[in-house]
Amino acid sequence: MAIKSLHSDWNELLNQEFNKDYFKGLSDFVNSAYKSKAVYPPKQLVFSAFNLCLPSALKVVIIGQDPYHQAGQANGLSFSVSDGIRIPPSLKNIFKELEQDIAGFRSPASGNLEAWAKQGVLLLNTVLTVEDSQPGSHRDSGWLQFTDAVIKTISERKQHLVFMLWGNYAISKETLIDSSKHLILKAAHPSPLARGAFFGSKHFSQANAYLKTTGQAEVNWLLT
Repeated sequence: MAIKSLHSDWNELLNQEFNKDYFKGLSDFVNSAYKSKAVYPPKQLVFSAFNLCLPSALKVVIIGQDPYHQAGQANGLSFSVSDGIRIPPSLKNIFKELEQDIAGFRSPASGNLEAWAKQGVLLLNTVLTVEDSQPGSHRDSGWLQFTDAVIKTISERKQHLVFMLWGNYAISKETLIDSSKHLILKAAHPSPLARGAFFGSKHFSQANAYLKTTGQAEVNWLLT
């Protein structure tokens, strides 16, 4: 796993993590997995969430779990899929919520969320790699320790961020975030398994309202 592929701004911010023993073990594990198995996303996209959203631009953090575990889906951004890939059910529900929450939003043909990332939305999966058709397969590799450190570090070093926590798993990360400095928005997971409990949360308009009141540019959530 080439840390050199991570933008220098993130490298500087997270340098202490890269020097820890667990991260060396994580790197060895991931490098070995890519050599011997089908692993997603493509190796060069593992740090895409970071490289498309630099610390200086960071406004919003949306926390996911695993990358998608079928060929061609994962592109390094939580909930996002590559162009030309069928939009997964959870992302369809995110788009449905946006249609109700953001004026002018229309569900796009592509589920690629790079346009959000480039505006300062960190689409962070807590595990950054996964084996083909094996959800959770890299959960115990060290990624959770790394991404917990990412969340804690940006909470400490930044101010006036919006954290969107969807579902119990993401909500469990609330303890890593300083609520006196940031806005924490919590809702049910957008998965159809949540039976529509995600709908009506209005996180996207709430995020923009908060960004505006703290002197930041709003996110253009439109993807079409």
